[in-house]
Amino acid sequence: MKILRSASRILIGLVFIFSGIVKAIDPLGSAYKFHDYFQAFNIGFLDSFSLSLAILLCTSEFIAGFSVLTGLRQKTGIRVVMILMVIFTPLTLILAFTNPVSDCGCFGDAIHLTNWQTFEKNIILFASVIVLYSGIKQVRQLLNPSAEWIAISSAIFVFILFALFNLIYLPVLDFLPYKTGVKIAEKMVIPVGVPSDEYQTTFIYEKEGGKKEFTLNNYPANDTTWKFIDQKSILIKKGYQPPIHDFSITSLNAEDLTQKVLSNQGFTVLMISRKLSAAGTKHLSDGFELGNYCIKNGIDFYILTASGTVEAKSYDNGLNFCSTDEITLKTMIRANPGYILLKDGTIIEKWSWANLPEKEWFGKQTMQSFSR
Repeated sequence: MKILRSASRILIGLVFIFSGIVKAIDPLGSAYKFHDYFQAFNIGFLDSFSLSLAILLCTSEFIAGFSVLTGLRQKTGIRVVMILMVIFTPLTLILAFTNPVSDCGCFGDAIHLTNWQTFEKNIILFASVIVLYSGIKQVRQLLNPSAEWIAISSAIFVFILFALFNLIYLPVLDFLPYKTGVKIAEKMVIPVGVPSDEYQTTFIYEKEGGKKEFTLNNYPANDTTWKFIDQKSILIKKGYQPPIHDFSITSLNAEDLTQKVLSNQGFTVLMISRKLSAAGTKHLSDGFELGNYCIKNGIDFYILTASGTVEAKSYDNGLNFCSTDEITLKTMIRANPGYILLKDGTIIEKWSWANLPEKEWFGKQTMQSFSR
């Protein structure tokens, strides 16, 4: 039994630490996942708490795992893990049956699991937690209570700082398709021979006032006594989807600029603001100033947003505002506004509003150094 408890302690500790860290690397991504669930369950009024809940969840997971693994306040850590598993195990079973959101987000964007895979993982973890909880009376303190609480509090403080750093300055590890060094067009290609989506098509026909469903194999193609009413297609097997499959840039005049941007041999700066109204006025002003500087120095500059044509046109500052899908913008960069530097369709660098270089950095001398 002692060996089983040790194995359970290591498993629980490592999984919860890993889960907490990958969420803290991308706290805004975790907030987006909370938003998806709130929308799926029609509780959108909780959206304003998405980011706070994301940071609270990843901190709780990390500290609980840290406590269980190191032995510092281990009883408290075991209890926190038990509470989390009691909440999330039945919840993931409901999600597995209803599938309102395809990816659970339990490991952020580092590892994608289906809802059924998540439930199976939670069953294993729950069993391990039960093993730990059954022996909780045998757990001994490593240090005196004050020293242990100081150590745990310090870990919490450092961890939250880490999450906030990633939130403000972009994730230290980019798990998304639009990472530095990626040539966007190459990630949009579908290889030859890969499986495509499979659909089950059903035809609805009517005869003598009665309706009946047929498949492609038995529908009454040559029987004129049946009258075609409708058809429906259901996705039964997902095919290959390229890492980047939804990248599109459209001008406010409905001109498709995607290929123009990706094929530009020179430098292009993309200012990305999924919602202009949600970005700080000062941050937008800095971006517009950079845009004017880039254009004067022969660098293409586009503002990508999902705010809508009317709002974008209201700025009327002579810059190129373009429409892009909001989910795509969220995937491209975790900042509002954020910036991507492209050359020949390849991502050279990414910045948030907080670490954007001074506009002079984008001068000819700096850009020439990137060309070498």
